[in-house]
Amino acid sequence: MIEATQNKIICPKFEQTFSILGKKWTGLIIDVLLDGPRRFKDLSQAIPDVSDRVLVERLKELEKSEIVTKELNEDCDLKSGYCLTTKGHALKNVMQEVQTWADDWISEEDCHKHA
Repeated sequence: MIEATQNKIICPKFEQTFSILGKKWTGLIIDVLLDGPRRFKDLSQAIPDVSDRVLVERLKELEKSEIVTKELNEDCDLKSGYCLTTKGHALKNVMQEVQTWADDWISEEDCHKHA
C-alpha cells in the first residue's frame, strides 16, 4: 500500500480496479453482458456511440483481465459471442450500486452536458 497522506492509504488493488472499470464504455459493455452472451454485432448495436475499434479494444482488455471470455462455455451458448466469466458476473452488485448512485445523484441535465 502507498501512503497518500497521514490518514489515507491508497490500495493498489483499488487503483487497478478503477483503471479497468473506469475506462469509457467498459461499464456499458459489462452491463449489456450481464443480460447474457452477445455477438460483437449485438454489442455494437446495444452501445451505438462506441466505435468498432474501441469496442474491440475494450473487449480485449476485459478478456485480458478475465472479466469477459470469447470462448464457448456452459454459460455462453453463442459460438462467436462474448460473455462474462465468473469474475465478470461478480460485478453485478457493483454495477447495480453504481446505477443506484447515478439514479440518486446524476440529473438528466448532467447526462446531456457530457453527450
